[in-house]
Amino acid sequence: MTIFTNLPPILISFLFIIGGLIMLVGGGEVLVSGATKLAKRLGMSPLLIGLTVVAFGTSVPELFVSFTASIHGYPDIMIGNVVGSNIANIGLILGCCAIFVPLRLTLRAVRIELFLVITGSILLITAAYFGIFPRTLGIIFIITLISYTYFACSHELSKKKICDIEENTIEVPPSVMICSLLIVGGLILLSFGSNIFIKGAANAARYFGVSDLIIGLTLAAVGTSLPELASSLAALRRSETSLLIGNVIGSNMFNLFMVLGLTATIHPFDLSSDLLLRDLPVMLFFTVVLVPILSHNQGTNRIHGILFISGYIGYCLSLI
Repeated sequence: MTIFTNLPPILISFLFIIGGLIMLVGGGEVLVSGATKLAKRLGMSPLLIGLTVVAFGTSVPELFVSFTASIHGYPDIMIGNVVGSNIANIGLILGCCAIFVPLRLTLRAVRIELFLVITGSILLITAAYFGIFPRTLGIIFIITLISYTYFACSHELSKKKICDIEENTIEVPPSVMICSLLIVGGLILLSFGSNIFIKGAANAARYFGVSDLIIGLTLAAVGTSLPELASSLAALRRSETSLLIGNVIGSNMFNLFMVLGLTATIHPFDLSSDLLLRDLPVMLFFTVVLVPILSHNQGTNRIHGILFISGYIGYCLSLI
């Protein structure tokens, strides 16, 4: 401990940030690995796995970081993390992947999910107009996500063949135990990592005189989006493009409805007017633009990827 006390405060902050990010990424990977294996045992399709299990698993870092930031009195880091992550998921992650490989998926396959994300974004913009995210809206957000997940999984599982159920039941006991251990281990890493990361990010922000909102929109957002990037690249290697797009859309849905919903249910928070002028319209635009792309092109191509990346770089430059 003497070694750390002799280090400059800013260096300690960066060590906290790096250590927290490593634990967040590692925890997210372990969590996704266990959750994905468990979902496959239950016979879920790659798209639904991406929309729910992988998306929700990779968004747990956002949940932990946002919840920790809110508890410690940094609401701007919390909301900046959610909004920045949603922008990064489409502009950075989907953009990077689309540059390498065309991502095939029809609008029909994700029309409900996109509708929910767009509706949630509009409700968030409305709340920002009034300057507060109330507890009632948080409860509505949580119920919406739980209802969607229940009906989506019920519909998917009802299509399973009896032979698949019989085949999977043979290996369920050991598989469930291993998956449960991976999930618990991932959650523990995410819990510790989020606390360390928030401390480092908040101290670094104070040192450089950067606002908490900008830290949340950039460093925290990209950092907590690394699990989505890792899982998306893994899906790309396996040619699971539907899982990849499902991961991005599902992650944005989880960030809006669960992260903001749970945080507001526990403690309603104020929303900065700066979000209305720049960040929320950008987040909504990146989501809405997916509708014509998936509708007319049946997926994304390299041109779309370049446009997404360019738009994300332009947005980041506007923060400076």
